[in-house]
Amino acid sequence: MKLNERSVAHYATCDSPADHAGFLRKRVERHHHHAHHHHTTSYQRRWFVLKGNLLFYFEERESREPMGLVVLEGCTVELCEAAEEFAFAIRFDDAGARAYVLVADGQAAMEAWVKALSRASFDYMRLVVRELEKQLEEACKSLAACRKSPRRSSSSGRKRHLSNPALLPLQEKPAILENGYSTWGSGGGIPAGATCSDRDGGHAKPPPLPPRRRSATGSAAGSPVPSLSPAMPESPVSPETACFSKLHSWYGQEIAALRREWQERQKTGHP
Repeated sequence: MKLNERSVAHYATCDSPADHAGFLRKRVERHHHHAHHHHTTSYQRRWFVLKGNLLFYFEERESREPMGLVVLEGCTVELCEAAEEFAFAIRFDDAGARAYVLVADGQAAMEAWVKALSRASFDYMRLVVRELEKQLEEACKSLAACRKSPRRSSSSGRKRHLSNPALLPLQEKPAILENGYSTWGSGGGIPAGATCSDRDGGHAKPPPLPPRRRSATGSAAGSPVPSLSPAMPESPVSPETACFSKLHSWYGQEIAALRREWQERQKTGHP
């Protein structure tokens, strides 16, 4: 893979947020070429910065140029046995590829680095996207099924409500006015003015009816008003008193008669 060193170095030190950063000790092996062909192992403390699938390491935290770069593709991150505690390794699938052995400062730091590095590869992100697409497709199917299915809850609740006699709505009946008040029991078997017992044992009384006049005493002009038929009870609400003026005159007849009686008593000297 060919990389533009200048562009990579700029990306490593620019202000773009890092996915993970911290100090790690990097294992370095040196081979000595002489008769015995032995090698020595040492660890160098470096500042590591993870951006996307690129792992940069610097000599110091304030360094402006990275010392090296690890492209995290086709690799596995795993714990490893080493002389140093809290060690883990980045290994690649290629047979001749170099393995990076790193050592964290503690258990929590080691677990955080292993998790971050394991999720940094493009292959991992592709698996995550596929899984999210699958979940989204299942959610859309479930939502479509819910919209097509009938709403059983509301209908069943309505049926339960109507099947309970105690919850049946009262039949709406036209209010019958008598002397200006609504009468109870019209057509229901309960006479007007009678006490109506409810289901809880309590008693509710209708509004009191005003006293009925058996016959009209006369009009304001003194002309007698014929009595209403016995078959029809007196009522101000009738075809003859459909407007307010007629209703007012109907109620004013008794007042006018009382006023005339009072005037006659004053003339004769009787209190």
